[in-house]
Amino acid sequence: MNPAPVEAIRRHPTSLRTGAGRRRRRWLLGIPLGVALVLVTWVLAFGLTRNPDSYRNPLIGHRAPAFALRTLGGGGPVRLGDFHGQVAVVNFWASWCVPCREEHPALDATWHRYRDQGVVVLGVDYQDSPSAARAFMRELGGSWPVLEDPGSRTALAYGVRGVPETFFVSPSGRIAAWHAGPVTYSLLANRIDRLLGRSAR
Repeated sequence: MNPAPVEAIRRHPTSLRTGAGRRRRRWLLGIPLGVALVLVTWVLAFGLTRNPDSYRNPLIGHRAPAFALRTLGGGGPVRLGDFHGQVAVVNFWASWCVPCREEHPALDATWHRYRDQGVVVLGVDYQDSPSAARAFMRELGGSWPVLEDPGSRTALAYGVRGVPETFFVSPSGRIAAWHAGPVTYSLLANRIDRLLGRSAR
């Protein structure tokens, strides 16, 4: 076979354009893939390791949204305004929430220690069935008011993004602090003592 025609095909301008086009297509495909890789790396490195409590809730410093909710036992309604002049710890929780189970003993201990000192703990059941919530309370115990929130209207007013979330309402009725995730007894006692005008212990 005469090698001349083969060499001519290799050097023909259309063959050069085809090779350049392939390289350009690879380069254009590589840009979005590279951007996606950078974004995934950023999310894994920073997004998933951020502490949700580092987010500053925009309600802090503002008057706590009012509510009037029935208790799980069908009593009520319990109004937040009824506790004006006291410290109110408003805890959004659910029976299906594992961290809520973890924090429950801390809430129980806080209620027993502070309930006669101008402090009320209010549990607001979140996206849960009343029967499941009642079973949870029977199993773990606790005598503070636990309230139903039909349609999650109160949770929406407080901007709840997931449970547990706990709001600390000052005696003047303003939200003084907020915590996302399970609370500990030391955290509860520290926040309450500050709102009572005591030095943190």
